[in-house]
Amino acid sequence: MSLSKKEEELMEIIWNEGKPFMKDIIEAYREPKPATTTVATLLKRIQEKGFVDYEIFGNSRRYFPLVKKEDYFSRQMKGLIKNFFGNSPLQFASFFTSSADLSEKELEDLKKIVDSEIQKRKK
Repeated sequence: MSLSKKEEELMEIIWNEGKPFMKDIIEAYREPKPATTTVATLLKRIQEKGFVDYEIFGNSRRYFPLVKKEDYFSRQMKGLIKNFFGNSPLQFASFFTSSADLSEKELEDLKKIVDSEIQKRKK
């Protein structure tokens, strides 16, 4: 299941804050800050989608992520590769390296990452 852009923005705050209360979430937003009711609605939606839960402290809720950021973005990348590149990571890599306007140094760094991954898999 995926998140809308606004839901992703909220999840990013929760991932960064760890276990924020509503006031912490509102404070973490850039100006103009959304209304508390808007954030409450987004929290309810992402909770229903299984991304967050909360603990009750008196009259306050402290939210915490149920999905790791890395797991979510890994799923999103796999979906992108499947939907736009015929489920071919090679086609994605070709597109990325030719259209991302990477410098020669960035390409060399990317090559080192790939070479390192190859070495790990050979062991």
